[in-house]
Amino acid sequence: MGDPLMKQTILVVDDMADNISLLSSILSDEYKVKAANRGGLAVKIAQAALPDLILLDIMMPEMNGYDVCRVLKNDPRTRNIPVIFITALGEMEDERTGFEYGAVDYITKPVSPPIVLARVKTHLALSHQNRVLEQMVSDRTAELAKSRLEIVHRLGRASEFRDNETGMHVIRMSHYCRILAEALGLEGGETDIIFNATPMHDVGKIGIPDTILLKPGRLTNGESRVMKRHAEFGARIIGEHQDPLLRAAATVALTHHEKWDGTGYPRGLKGEEIPLIGRITAVADVYDALTSERPYKKAWAAEDAREYILGERGRHFDPDLTDLFRDNFDSIVKIMGEHADRDDGDEAP
Repeated sequence: MGDPLMKQTILVVDDMADNISLLSSILSDEYKVKAANRGGLAVKIAQAALPDLILLDIMMPEMNGYDVCRVLKNDPRTRNIPVIFITALGEMEDERTGFEYGAVDYITKPVSPPIVLARVKTHLALSHQNRVLEQMVSDRTAELAKSRLEIVHRLGRASEFRDNETGMHVIRMSHYCRILAEALGLEGGETDIIFNATPMHDVGKIGIPDTILLKPGRLTNGESRVMKRHAEFGARIIGEHQDPLLRAAATVALTHHEKWDGTGYPRGLKGEEIPLIGRITAVADVYDALTSERPYKKAWAAEDAREYILGERGRHFDPDLTDLFRDNFDSIVKIMGEHADRDDGDEAP
C-alpha cells in the first residue's frame, strides 16, 4: 500500500513475546513489522495502520485469532488485508476453520523462516494483483457508466433540439426535478437517477413529424393524437433494461404526461399509480414549457406559470409535489436564470 519504494508493513499478533521476536527477526530485513500481544490491540492497530498483511496466532486469551479475523473481515477498512494464521493447531479441522474465517493461508508452529518469507511474499503479491484488478474493473465500470450517461444526455438534447433550438429545456427541467426529489427527502442515489434520466422524457418526439411538432397553431384532434404517441415512442426507443438509469428513463418517457386525476395519457394512470419519477417530471416539464418560448406560443412570466402549477394541485399534479414546488420556487427561478435559452446550446446537464 502506498509508495512502492517503502517497506510493506506486516502486523504480527501473538500473546507470546518469544514468538513475536522470532517472526520479527525473520521479517524485519524486508518488511516493516508491527506487533500486538492481544487480539483487541491487534484490531486497533490494524484499523489505524492498515498493514499490508497480518500474521495471526489463534490461541490467545480474551480474544482469540478467529475472533480477530472475524472482526477484521467485517470491517470495510480491513476486509481486504490478507491474514495468515500461525499456530500450533495443526489438524485439518483447524485449517478448515481458519479458512472459513477468511484467512488466506495457514502456517503451523514451529515455523520455518524460508516458509514464512515465501508465504508472506506470495500473498503480498496476490493481494497487490487483486487490488490492481479491482481498480481496473472499477475504472472500466466508471468509464462505461460515464459513456452511458453521456449518450442519455445527448439523446435527450437531440430530441429537444427539434422544437427548441438551444436544447436548454431538458437541462432546466432536470434541475427542477432534482430540487423536488431532494425536497421530498429522497437519497442521493435516487436523486441522481432522477436528475440524469429526466432529460430523456421527450425522446419520443424523434418519431413525431415536423409538420405536427413545429406547427405554430393549435393541433387538430388527429394531430393531437399523433403528438401524444411520443410518450410510447420514447419508452420503445429506450427499451427494457436492467440498468437503473435506463429503466428510469423509459419510465419517465412513458409516464410524464399522466395526470394525478387520471385524465392524462397514454394509460390514464391516477394518483400514486403514476411512478414517482413521472409525477416529479410532470411538474417540472409543464412549468418549464410554460416559461419557454415555442413556435406555437410566447413564454409565460415565472409568477404566472407558478400560479398555473398551484392551480392544478390535485388535478394535473401530485398535491405533495405541488406544495414542494411552491416551497422551493426561489431555487427554481434561480435555475431559470442560470440556464436561460441562448444561441450556444453546448452546455450539458
